[in-house]
Amino acid sequence: MLEYDDVANDQRKNIYSLRNEILESEDITEQIASLRQGVVEDFFRAHIPEESVEEQWDIPGLEKVLQSELQVDVPISRWVESEPGLDDVGLLAKAQEALDAAYVSKFTPVPSEQMRRYERDLLLNAIDIHWREHLSALDHLRQGIHLRGYAQKNPKQEYKREAFELFGSMLETIKLEVTRTLMTVQIKTREEVEQAERAAAAAAAVANVQYNHPS
Repeated sequence: MLEYDDVANDQRKNIYSLRNEILESEDITEQIASLRQGVVEDFFRAHIPEESVEEQWDIPGLEKVLQSELQVDVPISRWVESEPGLDDVGLLAKAQEALDAAYVSKFTPVPSEQMRRYERDLLLNAIDIHWREHLSALDHLRQGIHLRGYAQKNPKQEYKREAFELFGSMLETIKLEVTRTLMTVQIKTREEVEQAERAAAAAAAVANVQYNHPS
């Protein structure tokens, strides 16, 4: 049991160290950019694997997933046509630059201090939610790990291996969720919000009207 606890404690130290680093930082722009670039690379390599030839590239699929997941139109097919010598590494760099530019452009109207606070709160909230879920997953894993012995496997080694995979999966989920939220959130002024609220209230009032007709 102590060995199982050591695995959870090691992961807890990593998460708490990450949280403290975020809490103590007034500006996590670089961390957010790193998450975003990592997500773009994951999507990119799922459609354009390393050391693959151009005939194996799924450019339409890549453009589609970037638009649907991050709501940014990246003209990768146009780049390939206009720059025949561009390899996959160059394409990836251009795609990441395009997403970075779209992000900066989107949040330009937002005051810098307010934006930095939103990024920090969003990342911390995602970490807290998924860390709690991860602890539940570890507990569930521990309860059933002894069954690995029936398959001639060492339960302790299997627990460490699967706990490590779960931890990595949690970090990947946080990376994608935070990036997707930041790229797809809609920026509205206070006036636009108030106007939308008035329109919603008016629509609700109309919906509640009852019409009575003479028999």
